[in-house]
Amino acid sequence: MRTDTIIVGAGQAGLSLSRYLTRMGRDHVVLERGRIGERWRSGRWESLRLLTPNWLNRLDGGGDHADRDGYLATAGFAAYLERYARGTGAPVRSNVDVVAVEPGTGGFRVRTDAGQWQAKNVVVASGFADVPHRPTVAAATPRSLHQIDASRYRAPSAVPAGGVLVVGAGPSGQQIAAELRRAGRRVVLAAGQHARLPRRYLGKDIWHWLREVGDLDRTVDELPPGAATRTPSFALTGANGGEELDLAVLHSLGVVVAGHLAGFDRGRALFADDVRRIAADADHRMRDVLDRIDAHLEAGGGEGPAAGDVPAVRVPDGPTDVDLTREGISSIVWATGYRRDYSWLHVPVLDAAGEIEHRRGITPVRGLYALGLKFQSRKTSHQVSGVARDARFLAAHIAGATAFARGEKDRRLPALLDTAKKRIYGRLGFTYGSAGMPATSPAGSFLPSVAT
Repeated sequence: MRTDTIIVGAGQAGLSLSRYLTRMGRDHVVLERGRIGERWRSGRWESLRLLTPNWLNRLDGGGDHADRDGYLATAGFAAYLERYARGTGAPVRSNVDVVAVEPGTGGFRVRTDAGQWQAKNVVVASGFADVPHRPTVAAATPRSLHQIDASRYRAPSAVPAGGVLVVGAGPSGQQIAAELRRAGRRVVLAAGQHARLPRRYLGKDIWHWLREVGDLDRTVDELPPGAATRTPSFALTGANGGEELDLAVLHSLGVVVAGHLAGFDRGRALFADDVRRIAADADHRMRDVLDRIDAHLEAGGGEGPAAGDVPAVRVPDGPTDVDLTREGISSIVWATGYRRDYSWLHVPVLDAAGEIEHRRGITPVRGLYALGLKFQSRKTSHQVSGVARDARFLAAHIAGATAFARGEKDRRLPALLDTAKKRIYGRLGFTYGSAGMPATSPAGSFLPSVAT
């Protein structure tokens, strides 16, 4: 089987790119190992709602959600992706697992459990949260503890009876800890570095203010080297209409908040004596954001009243060790982030950390692309609302590179090629030749600017 472009993954990234390629009349196929939006269906817990308000939860060309300021349930968002795929005519092949992508004649050979494909281009759109990551200390976990990754957690009723140790204070760890505690479980949270923000500030969702101060358009070039991979996700929740969530809230619910998990010793969990520092660091980062919002308002840059007041988190010193048996702790939930698994990608584009080397989704290997990665070009590149800009950019690159390759065969066609490029960019809403637009090199590769 042959096609021009294969997109691996039918989540918001893959479907967004498919829409642009379809509009341009580019032959392609989207391969999905499960159902459309599979990770939203089987990699999330039952009560989870999106962390962003619904006005940020729509794809380019997709309809608005009924409750603009609400927080969509993951099942509802999976259904939205289904409707989006139907409406855009996305050529999705569901339940097709990609086994290997390797160099082939004229591009790539893509081996799947349902046959082999040949394609000029391959786009890796399998998501930034691929495989659960566990810290080194996990290797010493007592065998008596039932271990669950956050991606496998479904509901309190699915966790064995007894208390639960939750490791990680990001959005997943804090939400799961709160849910388990409200279900009557004994919960100990091993906190770590996290990003705290109020759900609402000055009467509006915090994402409103992040947009107003320009954070949603911050590019990777504006960050210190490596900052994109070190930036933690905001510990927000869409549960119960978007309630406040932080370490103080968890403490008030009866969760025992401890410092980071240091290890295990003879049936005891050991914690660093750093919970107050962790809370203070999160408050400091929050205050930096709120100060910028206040300065924005004071400068007359947007609507809103005077600066608000968000109290600092106050939590007592946490325990430095917990006797797991005495406290009745029978399970541990690892909410310690994710890593990517590219063991199927047999193309030399991975760096020493196993991540895809790219510049705005364009890899060093011609015809191989990535989409939907965290901070791919902007702070919101991995989010529903931010993927469209990167998808549009890659669609233009794919179409332009193919046109250039055809033009190379006949040096008498430069004028026709230039006209084709103008038509491609016009369909995508770009003005060809404008400031910041991609330019082709003699090799047919683009030199992208994040300014577009």
